[in-house]
Amino acid sequence: MARRVALVSLLVADYDAAIAFYVGKLGFDLVEDTDMGGGKRWVVVSPGSDGTNFLLARAIGDQAEAIGRQGGGRVWLFLHTDDFAGDHARMSAAGVKFLEEPRHEAYGTVAVFEDLHGNRWDLLQPKA
Repeated sequence: MARRVALVSLLVADYDAAIAFYVGKLGFDLVEDTDMGGGKRWVVVSPGSDGTNFLLARAIGDQAEAIGRQGGGRVWLFLHTDDFAGDHARMSAAGVKFLEEPRHEAYGTVAVFEDLHGNRWDLLQPKA
């Protein structure tokens, strides 16, 4: 039986701002944006055909306290690329906040960036 993680929920404050960041700045695809009524939407973005998709879930009530802190302040999302230099340059030009200069590690080229709410990600080109 083939299995994979299909969706990871990311808490966001606003659907449209999140779409603008993930699609406009990170270059993700907008897979679905369905009105569920009552101000709720089912918004799915994807980094590409081989990646796990993300459900952009607008936080309600106490959930708002976890926006930007889902990883407890550490990197918890890893965006793999086969063009680190190109993606880093494009994302930087789009205003994505990188917390460090790119570095070369035994496992590949990497740099930590933050999403619109402060969640930490690695942009990572693994060594072949």
